[in-house]
Amino acid sequence: MTSAQVSGNWPAIFRGSQPISATVTIPGSKSVTNRALILAAQATTPSLIRRPLISRDSELMVAGLRELGISIVETTVDGDAAWQITPASMKGPVKITVGNAGTVMRFLPPLSALATGSVAFDGDPRSHERPLGPVIKALEDLGISVEHEGRYSLPLTLNGTGEIPGGALEIDASASSQFLSALLLIGPSMRNGITVKHVGGALPSMPHIDMTVDMLRFFGATVEVDAAVNVWRVAPGKLLGQDFVIEPDLSNAAPFLSIAMICGGDVTIADWPTATTQPGDQLRNILTQMGAKVEFVDSGLKLTGTGKIHGIDIDLHDVGELTPAIAALCALADSPSHLRGIGHLRLHETDRLAALTNEINALGGNVAEEETALHITPAPLHAGIFHTYEDHRLATAGAAIGLVVPGIEVENIATTRKTLPDFPGLWSSLTA
Repeated sequence: MTSAQVSGNWPAIFRGSQPISATVTIPGSKSVTNRALILAAQATTPSLIRRPLISRDSELMVAGLRELGISIVETTVDGDAAWQITPASMKGPVKITVGNAGTVMRFLPPLSALATGSVAFDGDPRSHERPLGPVIKALEDLGISVEHEGRYSLPLTLNGTGEIPGGALEIDASASSQFLSALLLIGPSMRNGITVKHVGGALPSMPHIDMTVDMLRFFGATVEVDAAVNVWRVAPGKLLGQDFVIEPDLSNAAPFLSIAMICGGDVTIADWPTATTQPGDQLRNILTQMGAKVEFVDSGLKLTGTGKIHGIDIDLHDVGELTPAIAALCALADSPSHLRGIGHLRLHETDRLAALTNEINALGGNVAEEETALHITPAPLHAGIFHTYEDHRLATAGAAIGLVVPGIEVENIATTRKTLPDFPGLWSSLTA
């Protein structure tokens, strides 16, 4: 049964202590896919993106680019899905829907400033609450007219003139690394390039910023990074279209690796890259600390678990998106855990710290919530409804707990389509 076919609460699949032995092919990375689309739209030649993630977030990005005039043609290459992207002059007036996709609501407005005419943006109700002010202010500092009625949030209308002067500016990206990436990604197309200095607190998700820099360079941009003073410089210049394969989304591998952690046995994630900037790659170290054996094999990355999970004390500031999956494991561990440095998760699809606390405790768990941390003491869990708050990572966390807690029902499992085209079908094929 696909996520689109699921209505009402989804009965989580109970597996108990039955070990697993499986190989899983994870769809492509959302972060890489959506960055590739933004860069390909600015290139001087067409690009071919193979094995892109086809999910709600990437479909919203594709739809927005098409509204702006970029040609994106779906095709098949060597049996794999692919997108042929042909750049074009971008024009308004158009209206773009961003859903609740952080990369879409933050990456597309700066790109649309390169269009001529008005571009209106709106999204799901939650998108109006998510922070966007630093991007809007940066665009205004660069001379772009943005109508937002003083809210510095969605909905907004941007009035482009076809070019951005560029130059130097300061930004506080402490609430989301996407603020910084959004500006760097269009730096090559600015008349004078861009120099961005981060002036706020600690930057979250540094691997995502490294990903942005690597992908800019892959498309031909000149990027200088002075990490000591939090300054990034992108020189003006032409980007060249590329033909490449999108890596599997390693963060989305977390719930599938959890099956072997929780039930015992082994799970291999096919085509796990040996070198990557994806934050999900840190699962190798985190899950090893929690009792798994992790190794590269010919087909990918293999995790072997015993069904016994150790608690962990860890700062997840740079890999916050892994928190729901790790918290689910901690709730089933043999000792207490402390997940720190994750205050920025309160501004994601939902307040993830409050949501995880509420849902695990409602099942009999013992989670203590602080402003920037979760303290999880394992306790016997019981049946109940695991609410998802329209958050895909909450839904997969509920499914993982349901592997060994009978009677768990996950509310709105279809929200997983944000980054996984058919989570229920893939999960069922492995765990039923």
